[in-house]
Amino acid sequence: MVDHAKMKAYSEDLRQKVVEAVHQRGTSKSEAARLFGISLSSVKRYTRLASQGEPLTPRKGGGRPPVADEATRKLLEEDIRQRPSATIRERRRFLERFGGKSLSEITVRRLLKRMGYSQKKDCGGAGTRRVAKGRLEGDGGSLARCSLRGFRR
Repeated sequence: MVDHAKMKAYSEDLRQKVVEAVHQRGTSKSEAARLFGISLSSVKRYTRLASQGEPLTPRKGGGRPPVADEATRKLLEEDIRQRPSATIRERRRFLERFGGKSLSEITVRRLLKRMGYSQKKDCGGAGTRRVAKGRLEGDGGSLARCSLRGFRR
């Protein structure tokens, strides 16, 4: 299966060479596709655009514009430095108050992930070791959770 999100557009130079091969040298479209290692539909599209006098430059990709701009990212980075143990909800409120951006919690979480941060608990392994059932100490109550939270790169 082809991952279309990672594909790059063919250069304008290659597109021009394909059109020249078909129009000037008389190469068939299917032969040009094999020769240049591109799909037949791409060859047809390039020759049609050239015949209509349209530019062969790659079109701009679609998609939604990002909701978080560079200023939002900088605000978020500064907030992480100032308050490393703040929750996603608190960060969302911070961005809404100081950055004027109303983002959902999942959007803030994705933004942090894209920026290279992940929410980690750093307890030095406390409470993570498995113990045989008969060897538990105490009254069987729940163990205290680690209170150290924060974001790390």
